[in-house]
Amino acid sequence: MNTISAYVFRQALGPLLAILGALAAIAILTQGLNQLDIIVTNRRAGFAFAWVTILALPQLISLILPMALFIAVVYALNRMHSESEIAVLYGAGVSRQRLARPILQLAVLAAIVHLAINVLIQPWSFEERRKVFYDLRTDIASSLIEEGSFTYPSEDLTLYARSRGGGGELRDLLINDGRTEPGITYTARAGAIVTIEGAPAIVMRDGQVQRQTEEGGVDVLDFDRYVLKFDGVFDEPDLFFLKASDRTLFDLIFPDRTAHYDQQNIDEFLAEAHGRLSAPLLNIALALIALVGVLMGDFSRRGYGQRIMWASVIALVVRLASLLTQAAAADEPQLNSLQYALPLGVIVLAGLMLGGKITTKKRREMGPSVLARAEA
Repeated sequence: MNTISAYVFRQALGPLLAILGALAAIAILTQGLNQLDIIVTNRRAGFAFAWVTILALPQLISLILPMALFIAVVYALNRMHSESEIAVLYGAGVSRQRLARPILQLAVLAAIVHLAINVLIQPWSFEERRKVFYDLRTDIASSLIEEGSFTYPSEDLTLYARSRGGGGELRDLLINDGRTEPGITYTARAGAIVTIEGAPAIVMRDGQVQRQTEEGGVDVLDFDRYVLKFDGVFDEPDLFFLKASDRTLFDLIFPDRTAHYDQQNIDEFLAEAHGRLSAPLLNIALALIALVGVLMGDFSRRGYGQRIMWASVIALVVRLASLLTQAAAADEPQLNSLQYALPLGVIVLAGLMLGGKITTKKRREMGPSVLARAEA
């Protein structure tokens, strides 16, 4: 890469990284707010939020990378235009194709990174992220009892613990269980929440069981250790399934046809697989749209706002069309070929325009030479 190409490459790379960072930060904030209800009720809230945020990055980068590249290229070339750098390069004999070469190199590099994210990184991060959320939803010990306050997991059950100790130990417990007649009250010096045969339970130590008798008295029973189960109190967690976005490319193309869930979603898996393989092509397609929008046409001292606007509209339509095509292919597998045809068609058309193979007819105006011939 010579000096000119390296300079143009850096001019587009810097804005690309900045735009990716800004868009990723906004998307991460949105994702965090969507999951805030799950995270804040868990004792591992800080770690959980940081970890799921990191795990969300691959998908966010994959989603915004093509548009971020388009914006970066438009910004870089428009700045070079406004500062007359492109005019100087043209004057020095640099062709339009040579000027576009480093941009295309950046687009190819972005496509390779995009493909690596789609095929390798995103499936792992999504699977891990779903496991984290599944564990948070099923971690009854984190949300069953709030320290220093009464909680009501069900209409007939009241729980209280003065404080939490190390390792999840609960201190000074009070439990009122009204699920049976008459109600029972438990007090204990310490306890811990455990899972027994898939159901949550509290193991209490050094406490009493108080039960009202039919005569109006109270029976008191001291215990050293007592297990209170909560069968049927809490909703059972959903079964854990790996969705299409969580699976590797091999699992999408060759699903387990003996599994009922896989049998019902074969078309969706296939559409996801083709979407991962075709999406990197959008980086090259949108970069070419940006090049055509800024570099094609006559020089203008008033800027290129109108051309950039039309290029932006076209790029947005292409990006949305790719998402809609993948969604439609989940129901109509024959549309999977369109996931490749769309970006490849844009690449070919924009490449021909940039190379001068396709030109627009210009209106010829009567200049001095034409008037001179007319008078003669």
